[in-house]
Amino acid sequence: MSRVDFISKMPRGTRNDYAQRVLEYDMPACAKVSRKFGAEYWDGERQYGFGGYHYDGRWQSVARELADYYNLREGDRVLDIGCGKAFLLHDLVQAAPGIQVAGIDISEYGVSHAFDDVRPFLNVGTCTSLPFPDASFDLVFSINTFHNLLNFQLVDALREIQRVGRKHRFICEEAYRTEQEKVRILYWGLTCECFHTPREWQWYFDFAGYEGDQDYIYFN
Repeated sequence: MSRVDFISKMPRGTRNDYAQRVLEYDMPACAKVSRKFGAEYWDGERQYGFGGYHYDGRWQSVARELADYYNLREGDRVLDIGCGKAFLLHDLVQAAPGIQVAGIDISEYGVSHAFDDVRPFLNVGTCTSLPFPDASFDLVFSINTFHNLLNFQLVDALREIQRVGRKHRFICEEAYRTEQEKVRILYWGLTCECFHTPREWQWYFDFAGYEGDQDYIYFN
């Protein structure tokens, strides 16, 4: 198991004013809307989620690094858990021609708004019970998904990603190292149910028997 950084080089949007967000909006009400993972979360007003999640090519660098690091080749099977609109999968099939991709997300809206080249390979469902056989993917990855689970669901999801992978696995989740970063997750992480320090995430990985790579995103 290794720390691998695919995410930090991605282009970032405008800097968020976390405290102002809490003053302007009824955050519990916003979170209730966001956790439906519907149109409001993806393409509604900013207080409910992305404020419009449109393709802008930002995942291209991540796709290239995933393809290079895990040496993806024609015929390899790749699964994205929590794929959303599957922009990363769209870029990954360009970065590694000939791979076979699949994705799963709880959001029917997200899946229905994926690109045509990957939409036929996407499923609406939960990461705690993946509809795939054991050891069926050469690479299984999940980015910013498992923190939306309750702790007992998290253990099930980690065991599932371990079960369906046969070679490589990668998870990236939100974490905090300081009280300031923890508060910012509370202010901004509308859908977060469990968020931890890196040491706590490692405890969950070990407890569930997850043997893949990992990385963390911090609200700094």
